[in-house]
Amino acid sequence: MIKRTNAAISKFIIHKVGNKFNDTKNAFSEQEVQFDEASYDLMLPFLLRPFGTVVQSHRFNHHANIKLNEINSYTESIFEDENSFIDVSKNIVKHLYEQSNSAQIKTGDVLVAIFEGIEFNEITTNAIGIFKIESKSNFFQTYLDNNNSYDVAVQQGINTKKVDKGCLILNQTDAEGPIVLTVDNNNYDAQYWINHFLNIKYANDYNSHTQNYLELCKEFSTEILKTSYGNQEQSVFLAKTVDFFKEREFVNVEEFKEEVFEDDKHKTLFEDYKKSFESEQDILILNQFDIAEPVVKKQKQKIKSEIKLDTQIQIKLDIDAPDAASEYLERGFDEEKKMYYYKVYFNTEG
Repeated sequence: MIKRTNAAISKFIIHKVGNKFNDTKNAFSEQEVQFDEASYDLMLPFLLRPFGTVVQSHRFNHHANIKLNEINSYTESIFEDENSFIDVSKNIVKHLYEQSNSAQIKTGDVLVAIFEGIEFNEITTNAIGIFKIESKSNFFQTYLDNNNSYDVAVQQGINTKKVDKGCLILNQTDAEGPIVLTVDNNNYDAQYWINHFLNIKYANDYNSHTQNYLELCKEFSTEILKTSYGNQEQSVFLAKTVDFFKEREFVNVEEFKEEVFEDDKHKTLFEDYKKSFESEQDILILNQFDIAEPVVKKQKQKIKSEIKLDTQIQIKLDIDAPDAASEYLERGFDEEKKMYYYKVYFNTEG
C-alpha cells in the first residue's frame, strides 16, 4: 500500500497505443501535458487511488538477468536522467504495442508519469507510473447553439472512477530489485499486462506465501473436491481454510492438514495436488510461513461459497461458519425421482 498525502506529478505525457494484430498504429506526443488546476486535481487521485489498497508488491522478472527486463531498463534510465522522459515513454509504448498479439488486446491511451512524494513502508520516494486507458464512457455535454438555445450532445471521455491498467515502479529496491505495484481492472487476458508487458512476479515475502497457499487451496477445492466429492465438500473445505487463516499468525502445513481434513485420503490428495501445483506454477510453497492478514481479507472476498443447482436453486453458505455446512446441510439421493437433494436444518427463518 502507498500513501499519497504528499504526492505530486512532476512530469506527465499521453500517447496512443495501437494493436499489432490488427495493424492499428501508435500515436505519440512530443510534449508533456501542462495541467490546469482543475484537471490536475482530478488526475492525481485518479491515478494513485488504486494503489492505496494494493497489499502485495512485485519484482521484475527475466529468464537471464532482470537488467534485461525492458520496463526495468526503461524506468531505470528515467530515474537516472529525467530529461530522457519523453523519448523513453515512447519506447514504453512501443514495448506495450509488441505485446498485442491477439484481436482482444484493446487499443487506448497510455499515460506515463513521474510522481514525487510517494510513501511506501514509511519511506518517501519518487516513482514512475504507467497507465493504460482501454475504455471510455459516454457523457452528455450541453452547449449553446446558433439559435441562442441550449442543446445536448453525447461525448466520450475517461471515467475517473477507476484505472483500467496501471503500475507504479518505485525508485526503491530491496534484495530482489525495484519494487513494483500493479492493478488490472480489465483482466481479459491475464498474461498480457503482468507477464508479457511488465514481466513481473510476486515478491518473495509473507504476502506472496499467503497468496500462493490460498490459491493452492482454491484450485484444489475446485479441481479435486468439487469434481470428485461435490459442492458441499468444497464449501466446507474453503470455510475451514478461511477459519484457519483467520485464527492463526502463521501456517504450518502439517497443522493445516490435521485441522481441515478428517479423512486421511483427502490429506494425500492435497499433498499430491500441492506438488503438481508447485510444478505448474513454478513456485515453492513453504511448509511454514507467517500469515499476511491483509492478503487473507482480500482473498476471502473472492472466495465464492455457493452451491448452484441445475434446478435454478442456489444455496449460499457462510464462509465464516466452517461447521455449518457439515452440521446443517445433508445431501442424499431420491430413488423415486432419481435426483439428488439437499436437506437444510434450521430453527427460524431470517
